[in-house]
Order: sequence, then structure tokens, then C-alpha cells
Amino acid sequence: MTAQAPTTQELAAKTCEPCRGGIPPMDRAMAASYLVQVPGWVLKEDPDRIERDFRFPDFVQAQAFAHRVGDLCEAEGHHAEIHYGWGHCSVAFWTHKIKGLHENDFVMAAKVNGLADTPYVPASVGTPPPYVQGA
Repeated sequence: MTAQAPTTQELAAKTCEPCRGGIPPMDRAMAASYLVQVPGWVLKEDPDRIERDFRFPDFVQAQAFAHRVGDLCEAEGHHAEIHYGWGHCSVAFWTHKIKGLHENDFVMAAKVNGLADTPYVPASVGTPPPYVQGA
């Protein structure tokens, strides 16, 4: 019997644990059970990874989202492949050390989904993001 994946809220509440390698990647059946908890993400192959494409009304919002995802990845110590352009930002996760999927990838997907649910606020309004020098 396959273990049940944590809920979306449980995944988002976790922090990434360093993966030192030497463990097998998650099998596709387990990955599929986790995928249900991260709406909008799809399971891809070669390497096994999860991806989601986010849509925005313009370049500025896509770029701002890419920066927010990058900041989250740096804070968690688990980094994504991020590609963005006018009106879109694609994010992919997999664990490089095991050449496949780990629970950390789904933790990050849940956290990124939470970022996508947060309204965009232009940099000229409010406090500058933490990556802005001299702020």
C-alpha cells in the first residue's frame, strides 16, 4: 500500500530538509499522489520533475513573481528552474542530487502556489523586497 501524501496545507507548512543524495527518487506512483496536493503542477519526465506555468497580465508582474520565487527558493535552500517572459513564468522542481523527485519538490510547489495567490504590489508601493540593496 502506498503511503498517503500530506495535504496542501501540511506541505506548505514544512521546510525543506537538505538532501545529501544516496536515496532513491520518489517513484511515479508516489509522485502522482503528491501531485494532487499541488493544483496546477504537472509531472514531467527526463528527469522526473514537476512544472507549472503561471500567467500574468504583463512582463513586470511575471518578472516580480520570478523574483519572489527565487527569494523563496534561496530562503528554503531548494532551487527551481525559473523561466519568464512577457505574461508568463514557468517554474520546475526536481532534486538534482537524486536525479528525480523528493518530497521537498512538492513542499516548494505548495509554497509557490501560495505566492501565486498573493496579490502583486508594485515595488514603488510599500516596503522594498529584501533583495533590493540599500533598502
